Order: sequence, then C-alpha cells, then structure tokens
Amino acid sequence: MKKQFKYLLILAGLLLSASAEAQLPNQNMYLLRALNQHPVSQGAAYSALWGYRAPDGREYAILGCDSGTAFVDITDSANIREVDFLKGPVSDWREMKTYSHYAYIVSEAQNSGIQIVDLQYLPDSIRFVKKFNATGHTTTHTISQSGPYLYLSGANSSFVQNGGIAILDLTVDPETPVLKGKWTTLYVHDCRVENDTIWAANIFDEEVSIIDARNKNSMTTIRTFQNLPGSGPHNTALSTNRKRLFVTDEIGSAPYRLKVWNVENPSNPVFVTSWQPTNITTSIVHNIETYGNYAIIAHYTAGVRVLNISNPDAPQEVAWYDTNPSNNSVSYYFCWGFYIFSSGKIIASDRQTGLYVLKTTFPLTDIGNNNSPSVPDGYSLEQNYPNPFNPSTKIKFSVAKNSEVSLNIYDLSGKLVAEVLNDRRDGGTYEVEFSAQKYGLSSGSYLYKLKAGDFVQTRKMTLVK
Repeated sequence: MKKQFKYLLILAGLLLSASAEAQLPNQNMYLLRALNQHPVSQGAAYSALWGYRAPDGREYAILGCDSGTAFVDITDSANIREVDFLKGPVSDWREMKTYSHYAYIVSEAQNSGIQIVDLQYLPDSIRFVKKFNATGHTTTHTISQSGPYLYLSGANSSFVQNGGIAILDLTVDPETPVLKGKWTTLYVHDCRVENDTIWAANIFDEEVSIIDARNKNSMTTIRTFQNLPGSGPHNTALSTNRKRLFVTDEIGSAPYRLKVWNVENPSNPVFVTSWQPTNITTSIVHNIETYGNYAIIAHYTAGVRVLNISNPDAPQEVAWYDTNPSNNSVSYYFCWGFYIFSSGKIIASDRQTGLYVLKTTFPLTDIGNNNSPSVPDGYSLEQNYPNPFNPSTKIKFSVAKNSEVSLNIYDLSGKLVAEVLNDRRDGGTYEVEFSAQKYGLSSGSYLYKLKAGDFVQTRKMTLVK
C-alpha cells in the first residue's frame, strides 16, 4: 500500500506540471476517423483498447470507456461506427483481450471480476455471457493472453498476494475459466507472455521479472533485474527473434524513456540503449507492441509513435500521429493504447477524446499475420485452402479499392446455399473462413463467387466428409 500511495503522489505531482516542448506536425500517418461517443464531464472518459478480427475478415475496435466497453466496426473506413456497448461498473481503467470469438474485460472497479463477451454475432451485436469471478477475485489492473490462457496482473492482494500474476485456463470451456497457479513475489503492473515465458513489469520496484510459466500451476522466477535506477516499468515487448526486450518507463525519475535490453541470455540481461520521440523529452511513454520490423508506442501527450526496429539496437522513428497537438507536457492524460490490424489500420485510445482510427502513408509490412496490409493493384479470388476440405476452408481475395463486396456459395445447379459476406471493404487482401457445417452442406462440389464492384470471379471447391 505504501508503494501504491507513493505512486498516487507521483501522479498528482506530474499532473500539476505543465512543461511542454515544440510540437512537430504529424508525420507519415493520417486520420481515418475519430469517435468520442462516451465523454464524461471531467477526468478521463476512456482507457485501454484492443482489436478483434472476425473469421469473415471484419475488424473491430474494443474500447474501454468510463461506464463500459464499446465495440466499433472499423472494416469500412467510410462507415466506421459503434455497433454495440456493454455497460460495466464505472472505472477510469478498463482493459481487455480476446481468445477465439470471446473478449475478456477487467477493471479496477470493486467486484468487477471478468466480463466475458461472445463476439460471434458481430456485426449485429455482441452477447454478454456472464461476469466471472474466481474465488476471492474482485479487481484486476491488466490482462494478458497467450494461447488458451489469461494472465491477470495487479489483481486485488487478497486474491494474489502483492498483486502478482494469476493464470486462468480456457482450454476446456472459454466461458468458464479454470484458475491455475499464481506468482506472488512482486507487484506486476503488466506482463508479456511469449513461449511460456512471462516478462513482468514491476513498476513500483524499478524492476522487470522473467518468469518460467511452462508449469501453469507453479511458476518460477528466472531472473529479476533493475530497469536502471529511477525507472518505473509499465509494460514490455520482445523483438521477433526474442533477443531484445523493449521496456516502457511510466513512472520514476524523468526523462521517461523506452529502454532496450539484450536478453539473449535471460539470466543476464544487458542494457543496450534508450529512446524518446523526436524533439520531445517531456511526454511519458506508456504502452508498446512490436510487429515484425516495427514497434508502436502510445506516448500519452505525444500520441502514437511508430519505430522501425529492424535494427533494435538503434530504433528509428518513422511515423507519428499526436492525439493531443496542443502540448507534450508531463501528464498521464491523452493517448493510452493502440492496436494494429492486418489491414494496416491502427486504432488508438485517447483518455479525453476517445477512439482514433489511423493509417500510415507507407505499408507496414511484416506485421506478424497472414494478410499483407498493402493495397493490391487489382481484384482477385484465390483457390480455397485446403481443398478438398472438411468441415472448414479458407478463402482469400483482394480488393483494389473501397468496394461493395459479396462472397456466396452455390451448388452445381446454381442454387445459392450460403452467403459468406455482403458488405463494403476497404482496398486490401482478406482471408475468410467458410464452415460447411454451419450451413449443413453435404459432400460434393460447390462454386464460390466473389463480386467486388464490377469484378466477378468464380472458383470450384470440394467438400469431403
């Protein structure tokens, strides 16, 4: 509690500070749309956000708001809109992750537990499944996900001593998580999980803990190291080859820098370098995610920053969009978090002004998913894979520009047997999953037809049971 009280004092002092530096114009990034549909009269209206890509290729922003969670369809940049809203206990901190077609939402409101949401009914609506509380669990600061496991950090101390980490298993039933083990050595503000290794940010202790989580019932500490004196680690991210660890530095002694560590030997991390936004030394760094050769950072008053980390020891800033162009003061307000989709769209949350849907002026290639975010030169429909298939297959197609798109399945007599999608799509490459079981189809050959603007193409696929 003493450390948490100290943190509150630091927050209060910094919010009174008004140090700011010259603001450069936005670079290599532009706004598709901003939404501010759940403002509050004072304080912060929004917090974390995450993204969900549905099996039909549609993209959704999941935005934490003061009174609940908003679900926003961003698929068509000409029609970005909120499609549903789930009320929750009032909280200026709300965070979420997804697994399969479920979202799991936590907050620091008393007895908030975990809200479990079924996303498979989008774009029409979401379905609230239930509020889940493991025995003794009431609040959570952050939630992480890796495979069929959720990692709760900074939960109430009566549930996890010191506010460490608790693991929930979704393997048997994603709607009823099973509590596994707990790590209780230090308070964990946020954690990253890669290959059953947890990289935990111990914000009040100036440290990062590396934890072996192969045994979900009994985690063990590999190493705890200081993120340099005066630091306050908020979250972490790894380079693609897992040889470098990026640590954001939210509290402690200014300047609040991103730090890069050599972790080729996890038992002996070596400090490499630090980074701050171009011409800015006052703004506080918050969240970081890495996508192939790029890292994206939410920098409170300095907005969304994009780094080229092809050489992780010398990060190069290549784009940014500032959601608070008025100043770059030392403050825990404005840009909170972000998420990047396979289309190349970036969503960002601003604590005061809501959701921003952004895009870079250059393709963010190699972002760790199956779809290229660059806009194709023309239209195309690829052969489904696998083929023959049972019971599901993937269909990939490309759209050159924003178009009305339909993808339908017909039997060989020309009878329509399934409508896979019918909506507008931005220019890009999409991959949708088609389940024959969903439509009760029997074994045989079928035709699938893509219409996109004036483009029409048909291919044959075979279902074998």
